Amino acid sequence: MDKREIIARRVAQELESGATVNLGIGLPGLVAEYVPEGVEVFLQAENGFLGMGPTPAKGLEDGDLVNAGNQPVTLLPGAATFDSAFSFALIRGGHLDYTVLGALEVDQEGNLANWIIPGKLVPGMGGAMDLVVGAKTVIIAMEHATKNGEPKILNRCRLPLTAAREVNLIITEMAVIEVTQDGLVLKEIAPGLSVKDVQAVTEAELKVSPQLKVMSFENLKAA
Repeated sequence: MDKREIIARRVAQELESGATVNLGIGLPGLVAEYVPEGVEVFLQAENGFLGMGPTPAKGLEDGDLVNAGNQPVTLLPGAATFDSAFSFALIRGGHLDYTVLGALEVDQEGNLANWIIPGKLVPGMGGAMDLVVGAKTVIIAMEHATKNGEPKILNRCRLPLTAAREVNLIITEMAVIEVTQDGLVLKEIAPGLSVKDVQAVTEAELKVSPQLKVMSFENLKAA
């Protein structure tokens, strides 16, 4: 498995039947492919539908059916479509159990920066600022370090914040890290890695859970 698949598969393990879940654009969108067998969740797209299914097979894409990142998706039986006003009423009204988002930076206080790098042109902040405040649980799904090997889990975010103290869980290809009032708790590490390996590419100090375990991908639906 590549890094993105590892992350998406592990995030999918957090989802519970009956939950309403928003998946951000990019890597988080892959989570829809790996929802475990027997787990039924309601995937929401902020551009206006509830009941998103997996990515359509090649050649069966519908140009009018895309998620907020303009990626082709499918709808499951019973899905509902609506306008953006209703979609954000769901988000701001606290009706989402989970939101899964990517990040540029996260820090030990649960602060999130994921919408802009100063000096670079971006299309806009999207719905992330509403999602991280409105969802009951905020999961960050991202690669552990930048392409240059620089840590993305910091003592303090350096980029403009999307939200302050809203992140609950960070899942990377290397680890599962919980954000607590006492800092970051390392709960799981990838097979073959040590705590020292993870800490070496993490700026913030990691507190090791007494129940630390190795990440597992058993009982997950194949792609």
